Amino acid sequence: MLASQRKQHILEILARDKQVHSTELSQHFNVSEDSIRRDLRELAAAGLLQRVHGGALPVSAAIAPFEARKSVQIDAKKTIAQKAAALICPGQVVIVDGGTTTSEMIKLLPVDMPFTVVTHSPNIAVGLVDYPLIDVILLGGTLFKHSVVTTGTAMTEAASRINADLYFMGVTGVHHSAGFTTGNFEEAGVKRLLSERASETVVMASHEKINAASAFAIGELSLASTLIVDGILDQPLTDALARSGVTLIH
Repeated sequence: MLASQRKQHILEILARDKQVHSTELSQHFNVSEDSIRRDLRELAAAGLLQRVHGGALPVSAAIAPFEARKSVQIDAKKTIAQKAAALICPGQVVIVDGGTTTSEMIKLLPVDMPFTVVTHSPNIAVGLVDYPLIDVILLGGTLFKHSVVTTGTAMTEAASRINADLYFMGVTGVHHSAGFTTGNFEEAGVKRLLSERASETVVMASHEKINAASAFAIGELSLASTLIVDGILDQPLTDALARSGVTLIH
């Protein structure tokens, strides 16, 4: 079998099983693990999978720049955002991550409900200007232009002084073995910190993020108390969420 044919078969197995292992692929194709690792390197370089220790996972399509992501799965994001907005209660302190789904969520917030939003996203803060009863705390810092959020010492020091009820966390991947992932190292650390500052973490994930992974781990599935999705999940992910004590909202 030609290497190009083998790589196509690897992608087919990955699409079916949601993960591949180098040792198993080596046995399946009767080639050395070095050959399989080379195949995985080349597929990863082409953006077709995410390499992990011992194999590979489906790559997340949600790591494109903010403007490009605005039009991805827009109907699903609106449905998920509606479910998320309904979780907020009057008087709460709510941390809202940057992202296209959270941008949809704030459009659905009631204008007559008083609560406080803490965010490191200038877009989220500006989007709440016309909500007279919502107090907005914008965490300043160094602007990470890819996701239009602030990072750095100033941002994390300010966040460490917040005790919130809810944190709506954005991710680029949700996978039964890789957990929650994102495409930037600094962002992963910020998301972990913000999750620690809230009583409950809510993750909203449209279809392109499910059974996919990015390069940097935010944490295990147990990091979230609730996952909101549009559609039915496969059994391995459903079982992993149940073991981790995560409430699933369809």
